[in-house]
Order: sequence, then structure tokens, then C-alpha cells
Amino acid sequence: MGSLVLPALAGVGVLAGAATQRATGLGFALVAAPFLVLVLGAKTGVGLANLLSAVLCALVLLRTWRALDWRRLAWLSVPGLAAVPAGAAVVAALPEPVLLVGVGSLAVAAMVLVRFSTRATALRGRSGAVAAGAMSGFMNVTAGLGGPMITVHALAEGWDMRRFVATAQGYLLLVNVVSVAAKGPPDIGPAGLTAATVLVLAGAVAGEWLAARVDPALVRRLMIAVAILGGLAAVLRGALMW
Repeated sequence: MGSLVLPALAGVGVLAGAATQRATGLGFALVAAPFLVLVLGAKTGVGLANLLSAVLCALVLLRTWRALDWRRLAWLSVPGLAAVPAGAAVVAALPEPVLLVGVGSLAVAAMVLVRFSTRATALRGRSGAVAAGAMSGFMNVTAGLGGPMITVHALAEGWDMRRFVATAQGYLLLVNVVSVAAKGPPDIGPAGLTAATVLVLAGAVAGEWLAARVDPALVRRLMIAVAILGGLAAVLRGALMW
């Protein structure tokens, strides 16, 4: 029975992460990655988070693509994709605990900036989109945390929730596909991948239900809280592994 506890926790994390991302626009990797890393190890866990996030983004985008902002997507995606090779090289070169603590700290700092600052001017406009995209691409391939910097930029720019959800899916789909290609697919076997995919689908359905019933202001607070918790989880994982 004890041997089932960790896989069950990972399953709950995948289910909750998928629901969170469908309702808020991001959050799958932030919620699911700590559990996946706990069960599979840092590199395999982050790799699986990248792969499942790509699947989830494609599913959500099928429902939200009409609200996608193609110009913003381009400004985020070009620097984000350009940063992926550098992130993959860092993953291969540095110890995992150092990566997790550093990237998690950046994610928390970014969310705290948005939460407690009335003007996150550094990440506004085209230059802000380029900076957010580059940092997000790097963070996504190193620790599965592509969402926080996109959230900082979106909140600084005052995006409406529908446009944010759609554009975030397009961006994260691209960077996760490239991240998986740069590092290779996770080695978890067909059965594990099938089970994880089913949980992603179930979570997306639950998130669809939540998105139609939750107040946008509450969704915004949830989005910030999830991002902060994900960053703290990364720091904690790294500290425990050090």
C-alpha cells in the first residue's frame, strides 16, 4: 500500500495542475512538477511536466484560440524559444539543487513584485515582452516554470483573462514542445504516459467547469498564489536535495 502513496500524490498533482491551468491560464507545471519530481526525480519529472503541459496547452487552446493575441504571442515566443538551448545546456552542466533554488527564487520574486507593486513597469511593452519571454523560456526548460514570468508581463500590461488564457496556451505549447525536443522525452513507459494523459484530460474538464463559475478577481489572486507556491516548492526541493 505504501508503494502507491507517491504515485497517487503525483496523480493528484497532475489532476489539480490541469484544472488550475484551464481555469487560470497557467499553473500545470507549478502545481504538478513538485509531485512529479518527488516520484521521478528532477530531470525526468520536469521533462514529463514539459510534455504533459504541451498536451494540456493544445487541449485548452482548442477551446480558447479565438481570443489569442497573435502579436503578443510572437513577441513572447521568439525570445522564449531562443532561450531554450541555453537553458538545456545549463541543465546538463549544473547540479539540479542549484538550478531548482535559483529558478524557484526568481519565480517567487517575480510574483511578489506583481502582488505588492502597483507598477511593474520593467516588464511592460515590447521590451518587457522580450525580457519575460526569454526568462520564461529559460526557466521552463530548466525547472518547468515557464508561466510565472508570462504572468508578470500579462498583469503588468493589464490583459483581460480570456486573452491571457489563450495567448499563454499558445506560448507555453511552443516552448514546451521545444523544451522536450531539446532534452528528449521522459522515460516513463507507455502505461505511465497513458495514465498521466488521462489525468490531464480529467483535470482540463474540471477546470472548464471552474472557469465558467469563478469570479475573475478570484482567478487573478489564485493565479498569483499558485505561481508563488510553485516557486517556493522549487526552492524547497532544491534545498532538500542540496
